Amino acid sequence: MIEVEQQVMFFDTDCGGVVHNLAYLRMIETARTMLAEQLGLSMVEMAARGVYPVLLRTEADYRKPAKLSDRLVIRGKMSRLERARFWCEFEVVRPADGMLMVTCHQSLALIQMPEGKPQRLPEDWAVRFAHLRGQRYVADVGKREFLM
Repeated sequence: MIEVEQQVMFFDTDCGGVVHNLAYLRMIETARTMLAEQLGLSMVEMAARGVYPVLLRTEADYRKPAKLSDRLVIRGKMSRLERARFWCEFEVVRPADGMLMVTCHQSLALIQMPEGKPQRLPEDWAVRFAHLRGQRYVADVGKREFLM
């Protein structure tokens, strides 16, 4: 699990001071990069080996708008894995009032570049994350529920 703190800046907002959806995805990207490091995929090592976690799909539910100067916490974790794909989930929360702003579910694969060849996930992940194998998320009429 990873937690990243972020303050909403001018460049994150529209002219009304409300965070735009792309800014949330940038914040989630930062948290995902830090989560990758926890999983053993440091940026330097990825660049040296040419193997990168490539985003395949993103689903985001924007629940409440954050505003200029809000302090946010982005939490992320791996939620499922298979042989060559894995899923992460993220939430953006405003700690001042505990408000859940955004939930996001992403699927990724490790890809050897520049060939674009999918790679099997590291062998130790099968052991380290055995509790996550084959679990799926369930959408329930606008409310996303993640099984862990």
